[in-house]
This record gives sequence, C-alpha cells and structure tokens, in this order.
Amino acid sequence: MSKRRFSTRLLAWFEQHGRKDLPWQQNPTPYRVWVSEIMLQQTQVATVIPYFERFMLSFPDVATLAAATQDEVLHHWAGLGYYARGRNLHKAAQVICDQHGGRFPETIDEVVALPGIGRSTAGAILSLSLGQYHPILDGNVKRVLARHCAIDGWPGTPVIEKAMWLLAEERTPQKEAAAYTQAIMDLGATLCRRSKPLCGECPVAGDCMALAAGLVDQLPTPKARKKLPLRKGVLLVLQNEAGELLLTRRPPAGIWGGLWCFPEGPGGESDDAALAEWCRAELGCDLLSLQTGAAQRHTFSHYHYEVTPLHAHAKAVESMVMDDDSHLWYNPASITALGLAAPVRRLIEQAAID
Repeated sequence: MSKRRFSTRLLAWFEQHGRKDLPWQQNPTPYRVWVSEIMLQQTQVATVIPYFERFMLSFPDVATLAAATQDEVLHHWAGLGYYARGRNLHKAAQVICDQHGGRFPETIDEVVALPGIGRSTAGAILSLSLGQYHPILDGNVKRVLARHCAIDGWPGTPVIEKAMWLLAEERTPQKEAAAYTQAIMDLGATLCRRSKPLCGECPVAGDCMALAAGLVDQLPTPKARKKLPLRKGVLLVLQNEAGELLLTRRPPAGIWGGLWCFPEGPGGESDDAALAEWCRAELGCDLLSLQTGAAQRHTFSHYHYEVTPLHAHAKAVESMVMDDDSHLWYNPASITALGLAAPVRRLIEQAAID
C-alpha cells in the first residue's frame, strides 16, 4: 500500500469535489479556523454555519472575544450544546491576550497549551490557517483510517489511537498540508460516512481493506454501549408580579455549566407545602400558585435527565435574591444577552406566551 498514492488520490479528489466555500474557509485566519474547529466538535457543519457567522459578527477577533463577558459568549453558544467548549474558547482568548499579546500562537505546543484544545484540533488550526505540516485525528479521520487499513478495536483506546496517529503521520504530506487536512475531513464527512458510505465514489476505495473484506459497516469498532441511567429533577419556573422569571447561574462544572437556568427544586418526593417552605428558605419567595408542566427528557453523555417544570407565581419576601449575583429576576422581553441553555430558553418563551 503506497502512503504517497493515498494522499495523491485524495488531493486530486478534493480539487474536484472538496468543500471550499464554507464561511471559515474564507479568510482562514488562525482565529476564524480555531472558532470553527471548536464549534465543529460533536456538531454538524450545517448546524455550525449560522452560529459561526453570528459569532464572527459579535466577536470578529481575539481581543473582542476576550473582552466579552461569559454571559455574552454563552448567549451566542446557546443551542450548540457542550457548553464547556464555549467557556474554554472564552478562557483561551483571554490567555492569548494576556500571554501572547493578542496574537494567536503559531507553534503546536503553544496552541495545545490553550484551554479546550487538543493535539488534533491544534494541528487542524495550524494546518488549515497557516499551511503547517501537522497530522490530525478527528472523528472523520479515524473512520477513514479504520476502514482503509481495517483496524479492529475502538479508536478511543490508547493502543488503537497510537496506531492511528502513526498512520495519520505517514499519510499527511509535508507539502499541501492544508489541502490534505481539509480533504480527509471532507472524505469522512461526505463519502466515508458512519452509515450508508458512498464507497463507489471514494478515491481510495481501490485499496480499502475494509471494503475488500466486507467490513465497512463494522468499522470503526464502536465503543461498548452502556445503558444510560435516568435522573429526574424539578425546575421551578417562578414568575413575579412584574412578569419577571427567577433565574440562577449554574456551577461551572456539570450540565449547563455557567449558564443561567431555573432553580432546581429539592430532590425526592415533596408535597406543595414542603416545596413552598423550601422556596421561602432558599429563594426568598412565597409561592402564590403552582402548576406542573410536562416532563422533558434530555440526554447527556453519561445519563438521561428527565426534568419536570413547576410553574408558579411568586412574591419575593426577602432581599437575598436581589443581592445575590448568582440569582436574578429576568424579563422575558429583555434584550439582555444571557447564556441560556436551549431547554431553558424554550421554557422562557413558553412562559412569555402564557
């Protein structure tokens, strides 16, 4: 098997069929490519494009992003999910301004040292924006290599991942690194797809070992599935006489980290009287009415979360809520940029309609 022939065929295919009109491919500065690569983690291109364009309008450069508040950044991230990506993007921008004079670093070690950036993402940024030689190993590349070389075993295990890095290094050409990097990502995204791959159109199908052995549908080896546990919770959608909704900022770690959310009610079974007592003690509010909404299920990487909204009119009886910067009364009609998780945003919109 010729490693050189692999890249040559792939580059020829990319020249004719590759994607060259994506927003971040226009003026591909390290900053723009960095933002796109972070957004594209766990998220499809079609979903990312409008988010990227809005993000660039509000944060056109590293300095603007670094100077923004976390709320402003997460507000632009709402709906993309995996919010740690947005928080790390914001932190990294501040590091770049503090430690690199506001200029995106141009060495692989410096880029990997930034929050939220691993070896593959760093390589993609430097390759796509500056043409540097760096192999990458994102999900698309792993799938292409696992099939082309018939690699058995889940790519997330250290021994398999190490073998794949060697394969990626061998196939990435010293010259035309940017075109090759985009080409192999495009191949995985458009032809060598998870399901229903278009092997008949693949430029490297001639020596694909998985295709020859009839193993395309079995590779890459999937991670052993575990049954996700189900957790249940209660969100208190509390509205005061002015029509404002009580929000609380989530801790940095965990689901919806750093975002504004409705307060989570006490765990376990509790009657209305116990809930009212808890709200008075913890939130400084008296409940004037209470109505149970329809439960919603959200799936995260490690568990399902079934949350039941409890809608209630409430009256603040203490100043603790207003004096605590982790709580606020929010006007649904406000244009204030807050980082809101998509399920919370939907409940706010519903409350505004009601």
